[in-house]
Amino acid sequence: MTPHCEAIASHYKKAWKNGSWTEKRWEHGPFWGLPAPFCVLEFSPTEEQKLWTYATCGMSQPEDDSLLELHLLSPTQTDAHVELLTIVAHFHRTGAPLGPEHTINFGRPRLANSKCDHGLISLPYLDGPSLEKCGTVRCLWLIPITRAEREFKVKRGLESLEAMFELVNFQYADPLRQSVIKEDESQ
Repeated sequence: MTPHCEAIASHYKKAWKNGSWTEKRWEHGPFWGLPAPFCVLEFSPTEEQKLWTYATCGMSQPEDDSLLELHLLSPTQTDAHVELLTIVAHFHRTGAPLGPEHTINFGRPRLANSKCDHGLISLPYLDGPSLEKCGTVRCLWLIPITRAEREFKVKRGLESLEAMFELVNFQYADPLRQSVIKEDESQ
C-alpha cells in the first residue's frame, strides 16, 4: 500500500473505530484503468456499525485535482460490492469525475433481485464530518438508489429526494427495498 492509501485506510479505521479490514481487488473488467494501489477495503460489522462497509482506497491519487473516495454499506458480505466500487472508480478515473450529489448508473442491480441500479454520492450523514475529510481527500457515501429515485432527483432536486427518504424512514442498506418514488412520481 502506498503512503497515500495507508493514510486513507488509517482514516477509515479511526472514523469507524474498526481495526480490521480485508483488502480486496476485482481483477475482471475495467480494473486496468485504475491506479496500481487501488483496492476496496472490506470492514466487518462492529457493535456501533452493524453493517458491512466497503470503501475505495486509492480511487483518487495525490496529483488529482479533486480527491474522492467512496464507501457503501451492506447487510451482507459480498464481493459484488467490490466489483461495483471498482466499476464506479473506473468511471471516475476514465469517464467523468464524480463528486457530491452526482448520480451514477451501475449498469446492473446492486445485488440480485435489487431494484437499486443507480448510486447517489452523498455526504456521509451517518458518520459526520469526521469521516468526510481526510486531508485533501473527501470521503463520501455511495447510496444505492433506484432509477425512479434518480429521475426524481434530476427533475426535482436532491433536497426533494432527501425529503422523500425522510418521509418513509429510508432503508438505505436494504438491497431489496422498494423505491421511495413511484414510477409516475419521477416524471
